[in-house]
Amino acid sequence: MKWKKSSLTTKIIIGLLLGAIVGIALNQFAPNAFPYLDSYLFTPIGKIFINLITLLVVPIVLFSIILGTAGLGDPKKLGRIGFSTIVYFLLTTAIAIIIAMTLANVISPGTKGNFDISNVSFSAGEAPVVTDTLLNIIPKNPFAALTEGNMLQIIIMAVLIGLALTALGKKTKGIFDLVEQGNEIMMYLVTLVMKLAPYGTFGLIATAVGSQGFGAMKAMGLYMVVVVAALILHGIVTYGGTVLFLAKKNPIWFVKNFAPAMSVAFSTSSSSATLPVSMETAREKLGVKDSISSFVQPLGATINMDGTAIMQGVATIFIAQVYGIELTMAQMLTVILTAVLASIGTAGVPGVGLIMLAMVLTSVNLPVEGIGLILGIDRLLDMARTSLNITGDAACALFISEQEKVREQMRA
Repeated sequence: MKWKKSSLTTKIIIGLLLGAIVGIALNQFAPNAFPYLDSYLFTPIGKIFINLITLLVVPIVLFSIILGTAGLGDPKKLGRIGFSTIVYFLLTTAIAIIIAMTLANVISPGTKGNFDISNVSFSAGEAPVVTDTLLNIIPKNPFAALTEGNMLQIIIMAVLIGLALTALGKKTKGIFDLVEQGNEIMMYLVTLVMKLAPYGTFGLIATAVGSQGFGAMKAMGLYMVVVVAALILHGIVTYGGTVLFLAKKNPIWFVKNFAPAMSVAFSTSSSSATLPVSMETAREKLGVKDSISSFVQPLGATINMDGTAIMQGVATIFIAQVYGIELTMAQMLTVILTAVLASIGTAGVPGVGLIMLAMVLTSVNLPVEGIGLILGIDRLLDMARTSLNITGDAACALFISEQEKVREQMRA
């Protein structure tokens, strides 16, 4: 009975803690049993949950952005909100990587240990060229964009449909009602799927922690400390400042109410997979207007990658220090610019940050093989930075929503 009465946040946190305890225990005391339990229990439980959430992502993005655009109505209002959102995301990403590089230079994690780089290797997939990403945001085939899950193309298509519904008004009321009903169905399904979140979290965390163990964490301890410190500092200063000074809300209230989405992001390591949960939480718990949430958060899941930018900043300095290479100020500025641009169109899925890191390292002539040094613990850090990413999306949505409420009050 007590389990049924517990809040979803409490259940998710319990699942997270139990998963970590079980993972560590198996890694330390029953390493031979872990592969079997992982293959037949932990991974299937986690994968079922992720697949169910991912199943809803594309229709939710399509429906919500159509409704969000149509709800904003005036194209000038859409342009104003879109411009504010993009500027906010790019600015906070730049701040994130500056914080990361500053901490990494001060603490110097790459100079504090003996790292064997003779056997280090990493093969990165080809990173997309930024100009190609920008040119390809207009879909040639809307159905292909939907089936491939190309978020930028889906967003552009949904915005155009939303603008058309606004312009045609009563002529397309039936289509508008259909999209609205489709969105209601998706949100209902999110509520159902979230009942599995504590179990999915348990499986995902047990897999992540059990496969890493203390060995990898101890060897890369200082690197992990710097990344986590940068994530916390950015969350408190940048997002806390956004909530306090721009949205005029209490940051503690914000964290408390947004915690369920942050917990899901931590366990899934995917901004896109967490999107249905983060949108529902922002609307129900933070009071973000539906039209703002529908526009800002899907866009943020695509272009706002502050957590990933922090990893790239720390990892770049760390790898340079391990290889004994001193970066010039011009190279550091190149890292900042490249990481900010690389965040545009980066897929919100686990592990994509490593491919983007390869792009950043190449831009300043650092050995890409150095990524092999951080591979062992990247999965654990990926969970933390994904939580930060979706928190930034929600902070921006809250800020924009409160800003629009003030504008409406001034007009009244």
